[in-house]
Amino acid sequence: MLLDEYFQQIKTLIDYSPIIEESTLVYEARSRDRGFIRGELLLIDGSILFVREFVKTTSIVDREMYTYQYMTADNKLIFRYDNTGHHRKLNLLTFPHHKHDRSETNVIASNAPVLAEILEEISQLN
Repeated sequence: MLLDEYFQQIKTLIDYSPIIEESTLVYEARSRDRGFIRGELLLIDGSILFVREFVKTTSIVDREMYTYQYMTADNKLIFRYDNTGHHRKLNLLTFPHHKHDRSETNVIASNAPVLAEILEEISQLN
């Protein structure tokens, strides 16, 4: 998949999502096959999903870094998925992939979700 195709896939997902009111995502091509996506998605209930992805696209999409942080309208953490390697001592089977659930200290194993899965989880919470 080409980088432009991946960027367009994300833009289309956002355009057709019934829970997204506004997007401030910025799409930066860093090279022919590497890019960075960052910004916020304002959801219809006033909550915010912060998005960061550093992607490498060759024959597959490899998100070398990602963070999806979902916050209430009054800035309280609902959840955050990321693959930062700062919880090695927890011996999570999915390391470095993990989820912070409702607090910075409640860290659980998780898969490496894509934006569509995050939006689906948010839809089911509301």
